[in-house]
Amino acid sequence: MAKLKLQNSEVEKLSNASQYDFPKYATQFINLINSNAQGTRPNVVGQMSELIQEFDGSTLDEWINWYTKRNPNAVTNATERIYATYEKMRDAFNAIDRQMIENWVKDLVYTKTYCGLKFQGAIIAAIANELGKTWRLANVEEESKGIDGFIGDQPIQIKSDTYKLESRLSEKIDVPIVYYTKKKDGIAINYNPLDFQ
Repeated sequence: MAKLKLQNSEVEKLSNASQYDFPKYATQFINLINSNAQGTRPNVVGQMSELIQEFDGSTLDEWINWYTKRNPNAVTNATERIYATYEKMRDAFNAIDRQMIENWVKDLVYTKTYCGLKFQGAIIAAIANELGKTWRLANVEEESKGIDGFIGDQPIQIKSDTYKLESRLSEKIDVPIVYYTKKKDGIAINYNPLDFQ
């Protein structure tokens, strides 16, 4: 297997595109803000993978002119959406102090870990009972491969329904996912029975 790394200057030269400069961490924050604002979704800026295929020019300037003629308000609309969400998130960010971070860590380590692991066992057991199959939780080696447990021989992952909203996650999951929603009176579970045949 071959590996290749391109420096920014090489990318700029090969793609005939200039690179914008951003302060350290800025793009990570903007990406996070945009994942909430959804400012660069196809309904706002167009389906970029299709548009770039339609484009028959060869320079960045030609692309800018071509794209702007077809989508004259797209950049402004995306910017406004993202900036409005930034203002909301900035207020939340400014409210964070050390005590809030400590509370967040406690909530993650104590509450979410305990409840999440207990939910996993309860959910896997409930589905297995419903399907008349055996079940077990994953061992440490299996967990490192993204498996939370097994129903029969089928490995599965258990995720809160909020996971679907976290589009910034690039995790690749190769096993069926069972989603759950915490309700006041229990847990609502969504799964596909066909995954366990």
